[in-house]
Amino acid sequence: MNRVLIKNAKIVNEGVIFEGDVLIENDLIVEVSESISAKSSQCLIIDAEGNYLMPGAIDDQVHFREPGLTHKGDIESESRAAVAGGITSYIEQPNTVPNAVTQAILEEKYQLAAEKSYANYSFMMGATNDNLEEVLKTNPKNVAGIKIFLGSSTGNMLVDNEATLEKIFSSTPMLIAVHCEDEATIRNNLEKYKAEFGEDIPITAHHLIRSEEACYISSSKAVALAKKTGARLHVFHLSTAKEMNLFTNKIPLEDKKITAEVCIHHLWFTNDDYATKGNLIKWNPAVKTANDRKVLWEALLDDRIDVIATDHAPHTLEEKKQSYLKAPSGGPLVQHAIPAIFEAYHQGKISIEKIVEKMCHNPAKIFKIEKRGFIREGYYADLVIVNSALPWSVKKENIFAKCGWSPFEGFTFKSRITHTFVNGQLVYNNFKVKEIRAGKRMLFDR
Repeated sequence: MNRVLIKNAKIVNEGVIFEGDVLIENDLIVEVSESISAKSSQCLIIDAEGNYLMPGAIDDQVHFREPGLTHKGDIESESRAAVAGGITSYIEQPNTVPNAVTQAILEEKYQLAAEKSYANYSFMMGATNDNLEEVLKTNPKNVAGIKIFLGSSTGNMLVDNEATLEKIFSSTPMLIAVHCEDEATIRNNLEKYKAEFGEDIPITAHHLIRSEEACYISSSKAVALAKKTGARLHVFHLSTAKEMNLFTNKIPLEDKKITAEVCIHHLWFTNDDYATKGNLIKWNPAVKTANDRKVLWEALLDDRIDVIATDHAPHTLEEKKQSYLKAPSGGPLVQHAIPAIFEAYHQGKISIEKIVEKMCHNPAKIFKIEKRGFIREGYYADLVIVNSALPWSVKKENIFAKCGWSPFEGFTFKSRITHTFVNGQLVYNNFKVKEIRAGKRMLFDR
C-alpha cells in the first residue's frame, strides 16, 4: 500500500487556512485532521514545516501539441512541466494535427495520454462548420467539453457559420468553451497596418490588430447565443476591460450558465512589455493595456471571472524569433503559473484562499470533475506544497517545457513549489520530476 502522511501544513481549502495533517492511502486522501499519527512504519512522512498545502491546480486550457506538432512540445514533456508547476490536472485543446474533430481522433489522444501523462488529463472535442454529428456523439462522462474557435487562431477550425453555431449551442448538453475574436475585424485591422508597414509590422501593433473590439464583438455574440439557446458556455482567456460587462457575480458559481476565465499572461503583462519581450508575449487574444489588466484583476476578485488558467501553448524559440507576421502566437506557462500568481499574493493583490478557489475549486465545479480540486476525505490525493518564502530564478536549465524558454526567464519568484502529488504519488520534489506517470483520465459528474 502507498501511504503518505503530510504533517504540519497550512492547509488551504474552501476559503480557509488551517494548520493540520493529511493522510494519503494509495490514490486517495483518507484523513484530514489537526494531528494524525503514522500508525505504520511503512508510511512516508513529509514535514511540510508550516508551508502551504493546496489542492493541485486544474488548468482548463492547455495546448500540449501531440499529435502532429511534437517538435514544440508533447504530452510527456508538457505534463512534466505541469506537475513541476503544481498543476496536477489539465484539459487539452483540439487544435493538434490532425484536429480532434472526430471521436476516433479524440480517443487516440486519450490513448497517448494513458501511456505518457504525468498529470491527470482530459481532451476537448473540437467543433467545425461540418462535424455536428461527431460533436453530438461526445460522452459527457469522460470528455471535458466542446471547444469552438470563434476567431482565426487555428485556421480550419474556425467556426463562422451562424446556423452551425446555433445548432451546436442548442443541441449539446455539454459545456461549450469558446475562443472569442472576430475574424472580420482582425482582417480589416491587419490590412490597415499592412498598408502602413508592409510586411514589417511591429509587434507593438499586435493588441491593435487583435483589438478590444475584435474580442468584444465575438464574446458578446457568444454570450447572446448562450442566453438565447440556454447553452452552458465557458469563455476562455478574456483580455479586455470592455468584456467584463458581459459577466455577472450576482449568482453563485454553481448556478451560472455562463462562466469566464482569465489567463496568467493577461494578469501579468501589458502592451508596454512588447518593447522588451517582443514575440515571446505574442498571444491570441493579445496582451492589452494596463487598464485592461487592472479591470481583469477587479473582475477576478469580485467573481465576474471564475477561473485562472494558462493557455500553455509552446512554440520553438526559432519560430518565435521570426518577424511579427510569421511568428506564431502562444507560449509556455504551466510551470510558472502558480509562482506567478503567488507574486500577486506577495503584492497584496490576492489572497491564497482566492488563488485556490480560482485555480483548483472553480475548474472542478465548472467542469463537474469527479473527486478532484479539493482537499477532502475520499477525494484523489492531488496535492501541492508551496513554500512562499523560498526564492528561485527562472533559468534555461530549470525549464521543463520542451521548447526550452519562458517569458519569465530571468525573473526571481518569491515562492517555490516543493512537492507535487498526483493520485497519491509524489511525482515532483524540489526541481526533480520522478519517472512516475501517475496521471489518470478525468471523469465528470454529469
